[in-house]
Amino acid sequence: MALLETHDLTKDFGGLRALDGATFSVEQGSITALIGPNGAGKTTAFNCISGIIKPTSGRVVFDGRDVTGKEPHVVTRRGIARTFQITRELGELTVLENMVVQSPTEGLWSMLGRSILARERRRAMELLVFVGIAKLADEQAKHLSYGQKKLLEFASVLMAEPRLIMLDEPGGGVNPALLDTIMTRIRDVNRTGVTFLIVEHNMDVVMQLSQSVVVMAHGDVLVQDTPDAVQLDDAVLDAYLGKA
Repeated sequence: MALLETHDLTKDFGGLRALDGATFSVEQGSITALIGPNGAGKTTAFNCISGIIKPTSGRVVFDGRDVTGKEPHVVTRRGIARTFQITRELGELTVLENMVVQSPTEGLWSMLGRSILARERRRAMELLVFVGIAKLADEQAKHLSYGQKKLLEFASVLMAEPRLIMLDEPGGGVNPALLDTIMTRIRDVNRTGVTFLIVEHNMDVVMQLSQSVVVMAHGDVLVQDTPDAVQLDDAVLDAYLGKA
């Protein structure tokens, strides 16, 4: 059963067509990878799905409901959370405060009060333990290393208890040991029933993690299939992976 579907998704920026009728689906409970060369339309598709930009035409359907063009906070309330290729932590806030901002029940209201509610603190600390940075809870986020910021961002999206998590290059710029940790945590969360859609250039990560791979080029979908089938597809080999 598809949790997320895009239908003929098109996005024009002036005379540039970034998406050109992209149609694909993400099965409930799956880890689906979205791959393609630079300029293929992957990030634009992410932005249309998450409500950051509105598509020129086409539809985005989540759990059977049309969410096309909905504002990002509405999309988040429906159960979709995302990260970005460049982390967007609030540098002046502590790691713990960055977590609470993402809470579906308190969010910024907790920041405006005198203290963080006990239940929010417990949830945030559990997730920081889960990703391995609980000892940094009181550290200002701007002082974290790049890898630690990646872990914070991943933990933060879990605060919203999403049904679908969209990760934009979770393995980008991190060392092999941290990459293994991130992949393990993605699998752990996926086993609880959470669905993932991942943009990733590291093909080893794609092939190890995903059950389905969507390949994009020139704003459209070339193919959607299993990782093994994608590696053998001539159109993919020509457009992305290389004949070698």
